[in-house]
Amino acid sequence: MDGKVQGQNGVSAEAPIPLLTSYTLGKFQLSHRVVLAPLTRMRSWNNVPQPHAILYYSQRTTKGGLLIAEATGVSDTAQGYPQTPGIWTKEQVEAWKPIVDAVHAKGGIFFCQIWHVGRVSNTGLQPNGQAPISCTDKPLTPQSQSNGFNVAQFSTPRRLTTEEIPQVVNDFRLAARNAIEAGFDGVEIHGAHGYLLDQFMKDHVNDRTDKYGGSLENRCRFPLEVVEAIVDEIGADKVGIRLSPFADYAEAGDSNPEALGLYMVESLNKYGLVYCHMVEPRMKTVGEKSESPHSLLPMRKAFRGTFIVAGGYDREDGNNAVAENRADLVAYGRVFLANPDLPKRFALNAPLNKYNRETFYIPDPVLGYTDYPFLEDTE
Repeated sequence: MDGKVQGQNGVSAEAPIPLLTSYTLGKFQLSHRVVLAPLTRMRSWNNVPQPHAILYYSQRTTKGGLLIAEATGVSDTAQGYPQTPGIWTKEQVEAWKPIVDAVHAKGGIFFCQIWHVGRVSNTGLQPNGQAPISCTDKPLTPQSQSNGFNVAQFSTPRRLTTEEIPQVVNDFRLAARNAIEAGFDGVEIHGAHGYLLDQFMKDHVNDRTDKYGGSLENRCRFPLEVVEAIVDEIGADKVGIRLSPFADYAEAGDSNPEALGLYMVESLNKYGLVYCHMVEPRMKTVGEKSESPHSLLPMRKAFRGTFIVAGGYDREDGNNAVAENRADLVAYGRVFLANPDLPKRFALNAPLNKYNRETFYIPDPVLGYTDYPFLEDTE
């Protein structure tokens, strides 16, 4: 699926579509550059992935395509939404295996996004009804969820002590090990969107006075300890990270996002991560695109591995990003959800199904999940 026609003497009869050219991601050979972005789906009963996810992910798999699984909890304190999957128990690892196998059977490359939500939670989702943990004890104000319908309520968090932080680092390390045991090709550390790692990085949230707060270096210490632990556990060739320095999700903004982004990518270079996945500055809040004077280009230039961009991309936008060398790969979320055969549609420049925001987070195992039509079904 390279999106070009071979003419005589092997010369391309038409210009290749940038998104549909092949790419080498570390040890993985990708046939195109259209990535399934990690999407929270809330269809994993009791935090255990379900058989209906087999169809969902295999529908969106192409030979040589990269998929990033939905955010998956690293521990029993990591959950911030009901029915989201985890990877801290043997049962969860076993439940992921057939899902991963289905993606591999179609030739896909599958990374598991691992997260801890930190203060973006409430006591009802925490073990024994305890307070969510964070870098701070500042509570979040109630937020309207990204489906635009529900309002999420958050409990006042408990500030982690300096001595507790290594245990959370270890939870991430074990989750990465479990992901590899489940068969995933690698993990993406969720360091974006106002969740725990982002809470530590952002100066609007982090008000600590120990070695994990204050200076930029101190605020990035915990996320980089997580990176180091996971690299040591499974190897840098299997580790990516997602960052959103410019975003203000869950009241996690920063006074100097460009300095934060640059410090993180320059620090990540020391570990040799296979990719850095960054959210465009125009996606300041959930699901809303806005004009931004900022650019990811300085981070793109500074990072020595594969650079993945996400945030409001369409076909033309994505092609331009690759053609202009602003990104190696482009992650698509909502349009890939609504168009399981998105790379094919991009190849043919076919019309796209519209996504239905109302069914993003419902627990239905089919509706808004595996029932979006393929191109041949609509013709």
